Amino acid sequence: MESPAGAADLIGNRATVARLRAIHFWDGLRLARQRARHPGLEIDPAASRNLACARFALAPGAQLRIGPGVVTERLPGRLHFHLESGAQVELGANVWLRTELGEVHLVAFEGARITVGPDSLLNACQLSAKSEVVFGRRVFIGSGSRVFDSDQHDLDDEHPEQSAPVRIGDHSWIASDTTVLKGVTIGAHCVIGTRSLVSSDIPDHTLAFGSPARPRGSVGDRTRAR
Repeated sequence: MESPAGAADLIGNRATVARLRAIHFWDGLRLARQRARHPGLEIDPAASRNLACARFALAPGAQLRIGPGVVTERLPGRLHFHLESGAQVELGANVWLRTELGEVHLVAFEGARITVGPDSLLNACQLSAKSEVVFGRRVFIGSGSRVFDSDQHDLDDEHPEQSAPVRIGDHSWIASDTTVLKGVTIGAHCVIGTRSLVSSDIPDHTLAFGSPARPRGSVGDRTRAR
């Protein structure tokens, strides 16, 4: 005969399972409503339903593609997608949009493009594209870091804002509170130290840090690095 405590545990477990199933179902409905509202929004069925907590702002003609296995925390208001007319954002398979430490912002201005390769980590960071931002496979972006492919504003009446693509190669890690500026290419298997300002290209397999960031050493194969 089952004890009263065991029966209470069983009832509690069943209630928890029922509650989780209800949340899962409700989040599915919320995502379906977002897709209906934004024709350019494509979310793979294998992506996390926690994406229902994200804020989506897609202008007409914008396209946001979220691949299979993309995950985020169920924290309302922490994940932001802002795409202007003609912008394109693509998140590859198994990207982690980590919002525990802070908000994640992906902003693509008119006609711009952001591509995040598979198995990448965006941790409480900001990506802003007015031209193009491209990440390879398994790129890690630390908390508080920012990637800009433009000046954001005119310098003065005679020097207008300029934009140039930013590219970060496979298996590179951009540590916390780092800023990457327009026109920069960071190679594969690189590590950029915390609080760096990256204003020029960094070759493959390089450890760089500072303001401005400069090569300080070499980095081996990061294919399996965590």
